[in-house]
Amino acid sequence: MDHGETSHIDLPRPIPGGYGNRLFLYILRRMATAGVNDAHAANAMIGAFGRSYRRPLILMRAMMLELARTASRKILVAPCCCARMTVDEGVLMQAVGTSIQDPRMAYDQVATLLGNDNALGALTCLQAVAQAHNDLGRPLDLYAAG
Repeated sequence: MDHGETSHIDLPRPIPGGYGNRLFLYILRRMATAGVNDAHAANAMIGAFGRSYRRPLILMRAMMLELARTASRKILVAPCCCARMTVDEGVLMQAVGTSIQDPRMAYDQVATLLGNDNALGALTCLQAVAQAHNDLGRPLDLYAAG
């Protein structure tokens, strides 16, 4: 991209409220850009969960690897400092928010995000991440109501 040229990424949604949702989005963006072993992502998890950080960190890593493995299309992710979300990030936030209460709807959202119908492993990872965040007091429920 040339200097002064605007980005072609559509950012239709504001970043979500709630510490758990923002943490999830930050970790998602860090791991998508710097890899699943990113030290900043691990440090954010330590800061949020203290000694209990390992479970959500490992589950986020597994989720990111599963999304990368099964995706048949590019999943667009905004930079960490961006105050808005891409459409793909919004779909993922909706899916993780509804994955425990309404797995069928979450499956459809993840299948659409991945561009194929082989999304059961990704859905399971989303459910595990959502449950870990719920268990540790940082729920991912902003978009659960629809």
